[in-house]
Amino acid sequence: MSRIGKKTIAVPKGVTVTLNGQAITVKGPKGERSWTVADEIEVTQEGDELSLTPRSDSQRAKAMWGLSRTLVANMVTGVTEGFEKTLELVGVGYRAALKGKDLSLQLGFSHDVDIVPPEGITFAVPKQTEIKISGNDKQVVGEIAAVIRKMRPPEPYKGKGVRYQGEFVRRKEGKKK
Repeated sequence: MSRIGKKTIAVPKGVTVTLNGQAITVKGPKGERSWTVADEIEVTQEGDELSLTPRSDSQRAKAMWGLSRTLVANMVTGVTEGFEKTLELVGVGYRAALKGKDLSLQLGFSHDVDIVPPEGITFAVPKQTEIKISGNDKQVVGEIAAVIRKMRPPEPYKGKGVRYQGEFVRRKEGKKK
């Protein structure tokens, strides 16, 4: 039995959930998200709670049960609160700036790196060395953060690079003489 799948999803005030067969649409103050649940899972709405149950006892139904519940819960969270990731730039000359909605990064290359945000994603630069990525889709927010981090991952000798906020970079000792 899936411990995650058994939990019901509370639908807060101001959020409307529409069930159309296996398709779920969630509308809230921060936008609209929709997703089609696997055929092995049955979705029911009772008042202001959603519950998901497997239709059979197959291995795939058990696997999709917890996944589906988590994805639907993330949709509800995304349209109410949204998701945010924060990146830090560590290194001499590493800085970020906004050009309209686009993000411009100086990461030690001979050129600036410009990133165009996908639909539903917004960038914020409170400091030159800090980037906040926010949106209502948890997967896309994490993916954009990973793409930016991959441009200059933190290196182990001086710790320079792009890292997640609070990320611990394991440092190596340098050469010995």
